[in-house]
Amino acid sequence: MRKRNESVTVEHERAAAAAPLDKGCSLRHSLRLPAASADTAMKRPLGRRAGLWFRLRKLMFWLLAVYVAIPFLVKLCPAIQAKLVFLNFVRVPYFIDLKRPQDQGLNHTCNYYLQPEEDVTIGVWHTVPAALWKSARGKDQLWFEDALGSSHPVILYLHGNAGTRGGDHRVELYKVLSSLGYHVVTFDYRGWGDSVGSPSERGMTYDALHVFDWIKARSGDNPVYIWGHSLGTGVATNLVRRLCERETPPDALILESPFTNIREEARSHPFSIYRYFPGFDWFFLDPITTSGIKFANDENVRYISCSLLILHAEDDPVVPFHLGKKLYNIAVTSRSFRDYKVQFVPFHTDLGYRHKYIYRSPELPRILR
Repeated sequence: MRKRNESVTVEHERAAAAAPLDKGCSLRHSLRLPAASADTAMKRPLGRRAGLWFRLRKLMFWLLAVYVAIPFLVKLCPAIQAKLVFLNFVRVPYFIDLKRPQDQGLNHTCNYYLQPEEDVTIGVWHTVPAALWKSARGKDQLWFEDALGSSHPVILYLHGNAGTRGGDHRVELYKVLSSLGYHVVTFDYRGWGDSVGSPSERGMTYDALHVFDWIKARSGDNPVYIWGHSLGTGVATNLVRRLCERETPPDALILESPFTNIREEARSHPFSIYRYFPGFDWFFLDPITTSGIKFANDENVRYISCSLLILHAEDDPVVPFHLGKKLYNIAVTSRSFRDYKVQFVPFHTDLGYRHKYIYRSPELPRILR
C-alpha cells in the first residue's frame, strides 16, 4: 500500500511538475504570436513610406520634365510667348458688361465702338469731367462727342496687359481724373475685352493713333495728354513718336510704371522662374522679338518732343523701379527734350502703391498741375 501510495504520489508530483512546463510552453507560444504581428505592423508603415516616396519622386520627375520642356515649347511656338506678354485672354474682372460702364460706378461715361481698320472694332469709354456729371445723365453718344469740345483738357489712357478697360484700378483712376476736371477716353486694344481683332504691337499702336485722331477731330484747341500704364507705356511712346514725326505731338506724355524695353522687362520680371535658366535669352527673349514685339521706350524717347512725366512706385513688383529710373535718365539727356520739361516722381515703398495704386496718392492733383 505504501509503495502504491508512493508511486501515486510520485506520479502526481510528476504531473504537477509537467503542468507548469506545458503552461510555460503555451505562454511562450502565446508570446511569439504578438512578436510576429509586431513585425508585420512595422513592415506596413515602411511599405507605405516607400510607396509615398516613390510617388513623390515620380511627381518630382514629371515636374522637372515639364520645367525643362517649356523653354523648348516656347522656342518652337513664339506665339505662346506673345500671349504671355499681352495676357489679353485674362479678362478680369469677370462677368461685367462693358457696354454698361454705369455698373462700375461711372454714371457719366458713354460706351462707343470705333473701327480703326476693316474687321477691327474697338470698345471705347468716354468719361466726362465731374463738373458735367449732371448734364451727362441720359445723354447719347453725339452729346458726349460734342462735350469733348468743352473747355476741359482730355486724357487718352492706354492700359497695360491683362484685364479690360473696366479693371478696378483703372476705373478708380478715371474717377480721380474726372474729379480733377479731365475728359478721360480709354479703350481696349484689338483682342482685349469686347474689341475684335488679333493683338500685336503694330495693331495696338494703330488703334491708339486712331483714337487720338478721333479725339483731336472733336476737342478743338483743348489740350490732349497721353497717359500710358505698364505695357501701355510701350504703346504710348510708340504713338507719341509717330505723332512727333508727323508734327502733331500731344501736349504732354505721362508714363506710369514704365520700363525701358520689353526684353529688359521680361529679364527683370520678378515672376520669371526661368531667369537663371541656361540660354534664357535664346529660349524666351528671342521669340518675343521674332513675334515683332519690342515696345522700345528707351529708343522712342529719343524722338519725342513734348513734356514728359514719369510716375513710378519704389515697391512695384511687376516693373522694377530701376527700369523707370533708367528710362528717365535716358530721356533727360536726350536732345529731343531739350526745350521740354522732363520730370520723374518716385513714390516711397512705405506708401504701398506698388504697380497700380498710384491713383491713391493725395499728391496726384498737384503733380498733374
